[in-house]
Amino acid sequence: MFERFTTEARDTVTGAVAEARRAGAATVTEEHLLLAILAQGALDPLAVDRAAVAADLAESRRRGGMSRADEEALAGLGIDLTEIVSRVEESHGEGALSSAAPRRRTLGASLRSALGRPESQTRHVPFTQGAKKVLEQSLRIALGRKDRHIGTPHLLLALLSRPGPVSEVLADHGVTYAGVESRLAA
Repeated sequence: MFERFTTEARDTVTGAVAEARRAGAATVTEEHLLLAILAQGALDPLAVDRAAVAADLAESRRRGGMSRADEEALAGLGIDLTEIVSRVEESHGEGALSSAAPRRRTLGASLRSALGRPESQTRHVPFTQGAKKVLEQSLRIALGRKDRHIGTPHLLLALLSRPGPVSEVLADHGVTYAGVESRLAA
């Protein structure tokens, strides 16, 4: 499938891996794909404020990745997510729910270090199921549109098609599936 990706789409995928490594994350998530799209400037034609989107993603991460729909569902059960986050942060420090999982140092990491290669540039960072679904969905979108190649707009449409914090943040900034699709058609 990767051979069908345009250079820009490949750069998005490798950029997502770099974003995950930079954050010390154990996996590449949908959020990392969006951050890579932002870094490429792919949303600039839509007048999206990169810093504001990144800040909103960080706030979502602070809430443990809970979407507004999750927050509303919990509220329906009498659970205040804001209160939960506050209490967790009181006990464990600010951003406790957004902390990256601790990484184990392996023999390979020790060997890379001895050879002078930083682990952050060489360690494998797997994709989450959600991120894999985005890549698969981008292929389906391209095929449905009868496009020969998968581009960054296809990845963006795939992100928008999946419910959760990433699509909510995009919608909050005026980036909708219909809007991106009409731009892709033009």
